[in-house]
Amino acid sequence: MIRQCYNEDKEPFMGSMARGAEHMGTIPIEAQVSTEQLLHAVEQLPSQEFASFVERLLALRAGRQEPHLGEPETALLLQINQGIDPPTEQRRKELVAKRETEVITDIELLELIRLTDLVEQHDLQRLASLDTLAALRRLSLADLMVSLGVPPLTPVPEHTG
Repeated sequence: MIRQCYNEDKEPFMGSMARGAEHMGTIPIEAQVSTEQLLHAVEQLPSQEFASFVERLLALRAGRQEPHLGEPETALLLQINQGIDPPTEQRRKELVAKRETEVITDIELLELIRLTDLVEQHDLQRLASLDTLAALRRLSLADLMVSLGVPPLTPVPEHTG
């Protein structure tokens, strides 16, 4: 449906709707208009109104093509997707393997504890960001995690040794 505007004398008005029909003494109505009729009407616009119409049309198209995220959502998604740097994660895995084979030194064990604390702090921040994003989107944490493809939280087995 396309809104056709009429002036106070009930004559069709071809002016820009961007400024708001209520300020121009017009009455909005709904009418069936073909794409060709709409294109012909747009061709009749003065250059400045045509340019404004095209800008609004392009903005409308962009809005349909790209979902918009606000700054808070963008910042939270960046935090959620930020992983542990690969060298740190690799070193932690090496130390875990040494601990499991019982060949870890006391100094390496302290390093593993420090790296584990770092990873746990990172995971805690990530979970807080997920929770905040879930609240912004009015979703449960579980539903948000499914929608983002984040694996469910699983308990970490305790080390016995």
